[in-house]
Amino acid sequence: MNEAAYRFPLFIDLSGKKCVVIGGGKIALRRIGVLLSFGADVTVIAPACEAMPEGVTFLNRTYQPGDLAGAFLGVAATNDREVNRQVGLEAGKSGIFVSVADRKEESTFFFPAICTGNGLVAGVVSRGEEHKKTAAAAREIRKVLEELA
Repeated sequence: MNEAAYRFPLFIDLSGKKCVVIGGGKIALRRIGVLLSFGADVTVIAPACEAMPEGVTFLNRTYQPGDLAGAFLGVAATNDREVNRQVGLEAGKSGIFVSVADRKEESTFFFPAICTGNGLVAGVVSRGEEHKKTAAAAREIRKVLEELA
């Protein structure tokens, strides 16, 4: 994929769809919360997790090949580059959408900043490098959505 290409915004129903998150840190927990808020059936695989959200299946162990079996979507958000790489490779071979937190080029989708309000949903992403700009835009969009009547 062209490094400078924009990603196509695709809004899909995650209700009941299996989503597997590898990792239990701060980034993983944010992703888990978003997936749960959209009705996903979330499985988390991590050797440790600070505050596991209610409603997830938690497998207290390290990632193993095959952990994405049957998943619609995967998230690799560990602090281990090799594990994240392996998750991305498994997802690619299996045709599973994957977000690899530390390598945009290994991701088939970018996890957006989610903005909701008054029955509307917007997602904001950059080309993978503008995290502060994305966060600022999301804050402004949230304000607009909250003000709509």
